[in-house]
Amino acid sequence: MATNSLLTPAIITKETLVILENNLVMAAKVNRQFENQFVKIGTTMTVRKPNRFTVTNGPGLQIQNITEPSTSITISNQQHVDFQFTSYDLTLTIEEFSERYLKPAAAALANSLDYGVLSNFNQVNNVVGTPGTPANNFSFLAAVGQRMDEGAVPQDGRTLILNPAAYWAMANGLSTLFVRSVAEPALKGFLAAIANFEIYEDANVQNQTLGAFAGTGVVNGAGQTGSQIVTNGWTASITGLFNVGDVVTFAGVNAINPQSRQSTGSLQDFVITATANSDSGGNATLSVYPAIVTSGAYQTVSASPANLAAVAIAPAGALASTAYAQNLGFVRDAFGLVTVPLELPQGVDFAARDNYKNISMAIIRAFDINNYVFPCRIDILWGTSTFYPELACRLTN
Repeated sequence: MATNSLLTPAIITKETLVILENNLVMAAKVNRQFENQFVKIGTTMTVRKPNRFTVTNGPGLQIQNITEPSTSITISNQQHVDFQFTSYDLTLTIEEFSERYLKPAAAALANSLDYGVLSNFNQVNNVVGTPGTPANNFSFLAAVGQRMDEGAVPQDGRTLILNPAAYWAMANGLSTLFVRSVAEPALKGFLAAIANFEIYEDANVQNQTLGAFAGTGVVNGAGQTGSQIVTNGWTASITGLFNVGDVVTFAGVNAINPQSRQSTGSLQDFVITATANSDSGGNATLSVYPAIVTSGAYQTVSASPANLAAVAIAPAGALASTAYAQNLGFVRDAFGLVTVPLELPQGVDFAARDNYKNISMAIIRAFDINNYVFPCRIDILWGTSTFYPELACRLTN
């Protein structure tokens, strides 16, 4: 007489991880190489950025000072899905158990990871698009590609994540164009591979609600450099003049190619990194990224802004206090995601932990003696960060 084999914690964990991975969109396309290091390092890790150098002409030696840029990623999110099942359920086939419990649990966790990674959009300074107009033709894709090319972003491995409105508008706009196939199975939400981009849909694409930016703001003082820019001309006493994630330009301050350090002909986009308010005199100091650097290996702009240079919101046409979707074009190293193995408790009904494609997950089931039930939880411990904002570009609509 045949007997059913009981589902083990290891089988359940492995199956859930596979389902979770298959439900990821944004989180599947970012850097996930640092998981193993967190076991030894702790809750925060420094990620070094590449050094940059300038080229010297002639035979004379000119030693350059090295300032290694870096960023960090912090593990701060423990999230879980909690439910209960009986011992009888363990006699089900893995397909039946998966359909009943694991697929909805994994989908919820995947959605949370995708949302978290997409929340990094407000650290990206580059932005293109036409506010209020869905990205419905090739020109929008070309604008993202151009901005990334101007910033010397690698052309291999580019991804464009669109919200549903932009995704279906773009699908209609590209319907008559040839698009290449991909060599390996595409992720959930895949639309096309065209112009060096793989295009995906993700409903977790978020909105940026712009600040009030009331008044006619100008730079207050010539020759300013760094990440704090003094401005005036704003309407007095405005709280939320600019919100974190707003993007501004300064007239006459162009972006440069980071390799040749030649002007691209496009104004440099600066993302606001701290909420800016105007005082009673209409003055406001703007905290921006990238910092204004006018020479050397880490030069970011063609020139510092002139006194009275106009400050404008980007992209042109954006309306104050209005929310706009922030679709994202990027390459893998623009953003990072780390999941960390959780410690398994002792003295429970069962517990297991596994790792699949650098996603670590734990499943734990205990016994509730008061109610004679078996509560279960599936946990992930993770963190995300923007590693290189320069390797990404927003597409607003």
